[in-house]
Amino acid sequence: MITIHPYTTQSADHIIDLILPIQRDEFGLAITRQDQPDLAIIPAFYQNGIGNFWVAEDEGKIIGTIALKDIGNRQVALRKMFVHPDYRGREKGVAHTLLQKALAWATLKDLKDIFLGTTSKFLAAHRFYEKNGFIEIDKQTLPATFPIMAIDSKFYHYRCAKA
Repeated sequence: MITIHPYTTQSADHIIDLILPIQRDEFGLAITRQDQPDLAIIPAFYQNGIGNFWVAEDEGKIIGTIALKDIGNRQVALRKMFVHPDYRGREKGVAHTLLQKALAWATLKDLKDIFLGTTSKFLAAHRFYEKNGFIEIDKQTLPATFPIMAIDSKFYHYRCAKA
């Protein structure tokens, strides 16, 4: 049974174990745990203001993550969306369920906009975001408070329904 819940400290090491292999092995990114200090301080970095961080689990195994980082002005940055390879695809629905959790949060918190940055290598992610209403935008149109990662080369925007 797959469950999605907000991050707790018990998940910390397991989140790294999910994310790093996807970044390094699947997409060939030269990235380390140290390159991602946000993962060491998830409550302080993501779970403040109107932000949050969710974890998908299957029988205690972490299989996915998604985060919304408060960047001010009722806007957030979508970050750390990862799904274990064995749980990907429409039939599994994990990515869709994680995104729906974040979008429901956006509605609950009366957010205006969700922005995200990704690498050009995450082709399936691009299709996924576009199918779910995200529009590709130029880097120059991002809010000044958007936290651009060194590997980000493609950017998206989602206008929240109530905004």
